[in-house]
Parts: sequence; C-alpha cells; structure tokens
Amino acid sequence: MREIFVVDARKLSDYNKETGKAKNHKRGRSICILKRKLQLIYKFFEGSKRYFAIAMIASFMMTVLNALTPQIFRFSIDTVLETKSYRFLADNLWLLALAVVGVAIASGIFTYVSRANTAVAGENFAKNLRDTLFVHVQKLPMRWHDENQTGDIIQRCTSDVEVIRNFVVSQLLEVFRTVFLVVTSFAMMLSMNVKLSCVVLLFVPVVAAYSAIFYRLIAKKFTFADEAEGALSTVVQENATGVRVVRAFGREKYEMERFAKKNDAYAKLWIRLGTLSGLYWGVGGLITGLQVITVIVLGAAETVNGAITVGEFIAFASYNAALVWPIRGLGRILSDMSKAGVSFERVDYIIRSVEEKYGENIKKEEDAFGISFSKVNFAYEQGKEVLKDISFSVLQGNTFGILGGTGSGKSTVIQLLTRLYELEEGQGNIRIGGRDIKEIPLEKLRKSVGMVLQEPFLYSRTIRENIAASRPDASLEEIRAAAKIACVDDTIMSFADGYDTLVGERGVTLSGGQRQRVAIARMLLAKTPIMVFDDSLSAVDSQTDALIRKALKEHMKEATVILVSHRITTLMGADQIMVLNQGRIEEMGSHSQLICQNGIYRRIYDIQMSQDDRAEMEGE
Repeated sequence: MREIFVVDARKLSDYNKETGKAKNHKRGRSICILKRKLQLIYKFFEGSKRYFAIAMIASFMMTVLNALTPQIFRFSIDTVLETKSYRFLADNLWLLALAVVGVAIASGIFTYVSRANTAVAGENFAKNLRDTLFVHVQKLPMRWHDENQTGDIIQRCTSDVEVIRNFVVSQLLEVFRTVFLVVTSFAMMLSMNVKLSCVVLLFVPVVAAYSAIFYRLIAKKFTFADEAEGALSTVVQENATGVRVVRAFGREKYEMERFAKKNDAYAKLWIRLGTLSGLYWGVGGLITGLQVITVIVLGAAETVNGAITVGEFIAFASYNAALVWPIRGLGRILSDMSKAGVSFERVDYIIRSVEEKYGENIKKEEDAFGISFSKVNFAYEQGKEVLKDISFSVLQGNTFGILGGTGSGKSTVIQLLTRLYELEEGQGNIRIGGRDIKEIPLEKLRKSVGMVLQEPFLYSRTIRENIAASRPDASLEEIRAAAKIACVDDTIMSFADGYDTLVGERGVTLSGGQRQRVAIARMLLAKTPIMVFDDSLSAVDSQTDALIRKALKEHMKEATVILVSHRITTLMGADQIMVLNQGRIEEMGSHSQLICQNGIYRRIYDIQMSQDDRAEMEGE
C-alpha cells in the first residue's frame, strides 16, 4: 500500500532542476490518496448522508446561538445599563438573563441533535465498512492470506475501523464546527474593532502552522505504532490458537519472552507519541496563553482610550476565549486525522486487494467429473518450483491415490485443483470434465469438490451444526446417514447430548480421529461429485480407516475420490496411485503394479507392513 520513492542522491539536484518530476509525482500521489480517502468516506456514508447533513446544520445553529451570548452581554452593558436607552429592560434585567438561558437551552437542543445524528451516521458508516471488509476478505485468494498475518488482518478490520469511526463521529464534524466558529466569531469581532481582530488573526496562522508541523512529525510514528499493534495481535492470536502445542513442548517461557519483546516495542512507540503530544500541548498552551493576554492588554488599552466600549471589550474577550480551544484543538484534530489517515490506508489496502475470479453464475448442468493435469508446473515463490511437469488423469467414479513424503507437493496438487492457488500462463492446465477449471465459475468448482484436511477445522458449536455446515437445511436423518458412513455415529450417540454435544474452540474437546470423522461426515453430507481426503484418515486406526473406505465404496460409487496419504493401507484399494518425490512423478500405477517394482512405493510398503500383514493382504 505504501510506496517508497527512491532517487539517486547524486542526481537529485539536477533531476529537480530539469524536470521537477519527483516532487510533482509525490504531490500527485498525495492528491490521489486524499481523493481516495474522500471517496471511501462518501461511499461508506451510504444511507447516513441525511443524518450527517442534519448534524452539520444543527452544529451551525449551535455555533450561531453561542455567538449571540456575548452580544447579549454587550447590549446589556453598553445600551441597557450604560445609556439607559431601554428603561423597561433596565428595570427588568431578569429578561436579559432569561434570554441568555433561552439561548443556552436552544444551543443545548441543537447540540443534542448534532451529536445524536452524528452517532447514527458514524455507526452506520462503521457497519458498512466492517461488512465490506469481511465480505471482501472472504473472496481474497489464498496467496494474499499467506502474505498477510492473521493478527494484522483482524486489527485492520477492528481497531483501524474503530479509529476511522471515531474520526468520522468526533473529529470530522468538529472540523466543520471549528470553521463555523472561526467565521462567525471573526465576523462579530470585525464589527467591533478591526485592529484587535487583526491581532487575533495573526495568532491563527502561527497555531495552524505549528499544528501542521506536529502532524507531519507524528503521522509516520502512528503508522509504526499501528503496525506494532498488528504484530502484537498476531503473537496473542498465535499463542491462543496454539496453546496445546505451547504447553506440550514447554514453550511458555519462549512465548512470554516473545510477547514481552513485541509489547515493549509497542509501548515505547506510544511513549514517544505521548512525549510528542505533551510537547505539542505545552508549546500550544504558551502560544494560546500569549494570544489571550495580548488581547486582554490591548483591549483594555483600547477601552481606556475610548476606542471600544466596556461591553465590546467583554464581548471581544469572550469571542477570543471561544476561539482559543478550537484553534488549539487543531493539533488534536490533525493528530486524530493522522491516525485515521493511516487507518484509512491500512483498510484501503484490503479493499483494493484483488478478489479471486469467481466467474458468472451459470445454469446448473450435468458435467462429467473426470480430472486431468497436463504438464503442470507451480511455485509459491519465484524460482522454487513445488511441482514439476505433473501430468495424470482420473476417470469419473475412480479412486486416485497420492503418496509422497513431506514437501513432495501432495497438498499443492489439491490446492491447485480447487483454485486456492491459480496457475499462471505457461504453467500447464487442469481440467475437470474436459473443461479448463479457469472456465468454471469458482463457486461451482468449489461446490463440486469436497475436501477433508489432515487438521480439520470445527466451529465452537454442536456436532450437528458442524456436520450440517456443508448443508444447513439437512435433516437429522441425513446428518446421521453421513456420520454412519464416516464411522462416527456410534461415538456421537455415546455422548450425553448426542448430536447436540458442544465442541470446544476448533473442536479441541474431541480427539484427533473424532474431529477427522466429523469433518468427513460434513463433506459427505454435501454429496459432491469429487471427494478429496488430504491425509484426513491419519488420526484414525487402521480398522476404522478400512471401514470408512469400505462404506465410501458402497455409498459413493459415482464420486471421483482422491486419497492423499502416507499410509499404504489407505491407498491400496485405489484404482491408480501416483508417487510424488520432490515435486515430480516418481511412479504411477495400481497397487499390484507398484508392489512389483523395486521403487519408493515398494520400500514404503516394506517398512509399513509387517510380514504377517503382507501375507494377509496378499492372501486376500
């Protein structure tokens, strides 16, 4: 999101003299960023513009009413008390006091209207922004998720949105109110004394310039602080999700030291920000104090000389005092603006990230679901190929096994099949039913391919809800039927609450094998024409593994099945088995064909199977 402009220092002087393009480029970029931010604000104010308009009008009326109070005092002192022009009012000063109270009440009403409507506009703005971010994140490709830390994504969608909301609710309206106040107050002050008004006017650019300098100093530091908060959130998130691993390997001390290091860096950044803010308010207080004292001294002299009346002096001092805090508050507004600006860029980074190409919805048709890979090459990082010249075919209704060591590319094959990662031009092609998968709408593709991973994710809900996640409208009978094929129905029914048993976060209250079988049941319930088991039977015993595969053959005869496993017994019944080694196809064939070769498959078979087991298997 953030760009860094680098120009050779030796050529910088000549570069600027000759073309000035570097400066113009930066200026143009700043204008584009500002324009983008304003577009975002306008876009997410959809449905809230009238509330914000009402808040602005109410704020303007509140400012005008507040400007009337000093004029009432001026009129009371100079006209009613001094010249006795209005005898009735002089005898009934309570009417003037009532007028002040009436103005205060009316101002309070407009203040309420302004803040109430601002709150509605701000919350709707934040809601629209959060909805957009959440929906957009769901559609971003896996490569984007690999490149961005979970904690940082969460922070962008929560803390950064909150910073933007606070700015929109509190500070954006304050900017307009300050403008109204300055214009109204100066108009009143000029009508009373031009000389004093010019003196006050001299202080305004000083305070504004000082605030602008502070803004430039603090903006980058807010960026670093925001990024540090994202890093801190990532540490907490990783520790919370991996708590069992931390405890199992006694990593508590390491995790505490890691957190302390990130927390210390985060705290130091905010201490520096606090120091800068303290300096700003200290110097700002000196400048505004000088402004007040100057106006009082010069105003008193003008009053003694008869240039202005006592009432005008009091009214002028009131207007000057009313201007002090809003103008001084420019620093706070600019400070919050810098925070919001950083947050806008961080949020906009997500919004501008390119979504996966889902394709247009097309009429459902009966496709064949055979699979073919043709000369597929793939690398997650440039120059580090994970798959090299992979070609194979799976007939519809067949079972295809994939065997290979860690890092051999087994899971990558599956991720490419479901377009979690996209093949670029020249990296080969993948077809399902004779169609290039890039031509198949992504939603349809993923609804056609059911997948169970080695570490399945379960929600913190009931077992029934977890299985029904693939088909929320499924009946309990259908859910149980899928669970029976996955050999987990008896286990579930043994729980006190049966299918209404709540599982812990990520399913931690279930064993690894139980989680895998629940995930298998969830996939089976969807009845997808292609079923992928990515080492998803690794946590079940061999007997249960065999029962599940037998049940699958009996009930899912039309489905095309891909089995990825380290276990030979899981793959033996496959129609064809592919052996991967360092991203290449090392062997291909049925179990009986591969067992006759003196290759990787045979060596793994000899290691995994005891002599008695082999005799039993070969006897069958």
